[in-house]
Amino acid sequence: MRFRGGLPLAVLTLTALAAFSQEPAPPQAVALTPPMGWNSWNYFHGNVTEQDVHGAADALVSTGMKDVGYVYVNIDDTWEGERDANGVLHTNSKFPDMKALADYVHSKGLKLGIYSSPGPKTCAGYAASLGHEQQDAELYASWGVDYLKYDLCSFRGAVMDAQAPNDKAEQMRAMEAAYTKMDKALEATGRPIVYSLCQYGWDAVWEWGPGVGANLWRTTGDIQPNWDRVYAILEEQAGLAKYAGPGHWNDPDMLEVGNGKLTLAENRSHFSMWAMLAAPLLAGNDLPHMKPEILGILTNRDVIAIDQDRLGREGTRAYADGEVEVWTRQLAGGAMAIAVLNAGSDRYSSHPFHLSLERLGMHGAQQAKNLWTGKEVTLTDDMPLEIASHDILLVRIATPK
Repeated sequence: MRFRGGLPLAVLTLTALAAFSQEPAPPQAVALTPPMGWNSWNYFHGNVTEQDVHGAADALVSTGMKDVGYVYVNIDDTWEGERDANGVLHTNSKFPDMKALADYVHSKGLKLGIYSSPGPKTCAGYAASLGHEQQDAELYASWGVDYLKYDLCSFRGAVMDAQAPNDKAEQMRAMEAAYTKMDKALEATGRPIVYSLCQYGWDAVWEWGPGVGANLWRTTGDIQPNWDRVYAILEEQAGLAKYAGPGHWNDPDMLEVGNGKLTLAENRSHFSMWAMLAAPLLAGNDLPHMKPEILGILTNRDVIAIDQDRLGREGTRAYADGEVEVWTRQLAGGAMAIAVLNAGSDRYSSHPFHLSLERLGMHGAQQAKNLWTGKEVTLTDDMPLEIASHDILLVRIATPK
């Protein structure tokens, strides 16, 4: 049995309790903490090749990213070729031997992810899984695939709109049935495969995702490497925390850390807030050629520990004052993480932001660790904070009072 968000509550509870007590996970359990790894799309888009995947796998090891938890090497769209007379899907010339590639990734102590769609075509127009769900699941398992991103794409027009053009409820039932069908197919293979739904948060997927076997589900449209889009996605996460937990996670999309024209402060804030959200940490940059400061952000063990906290409780926005937001996250053992984000364009140097511990339910001075400087700090009620534009203060309080 694979661990799924849609398992009966009793099974889910027992599994979660096993994780909380740090006992060995049940056989074939997956995604008890948010998946960490790399995905090809944000940097390579449709140009990814086998060589690029080799390079990413090598870099995860050589940079130390594997050592801090990045284990999934996920191939996104455009690996697909044509189906033969028996319906078996073959790879295209960019990926001449997927089994050999999986073996290479596994030899590094990493896991391989792949991509498809429940529709007839993928987003990029390649062959997808409609009508071939069991066949494709068995193919993935035979290759040694460990993660499937299943992107709605053409299913919406080819099936949902075609079958029920004026009935949204029927369209949603068709979508849920399609995702369930692939979940059953994956489970039938007997291989533990993380199941990631990509359908952009339509129809409140966080409410039904666990029921179709999903381990994570996209909550928004696609991310882009600019601050406006990163922040817009962050704002869309409000109210979703109760749907996340061990084995089933809200997914605000892959990381853009190191891409585009994001500043160091924006990269730092992006990574910090995804950790506060208990989001999957799937790097999307050019790993072999990243700058040392980007590697430093992606491998900050203290921030990763917030994301991977075994309690699995997603952070929430406690309050906002102007363009400064204060988020909190409950951690295992009674600890707490606090993120103070300056989402605006001003530094607040002449009118600093004053942190209210009282509004966070705390009394008296709090001893905390600044997770970006590594220094111990004392937080006091109404203390002034000067935070640069789009930068963040992220602290961990071991014993809040």
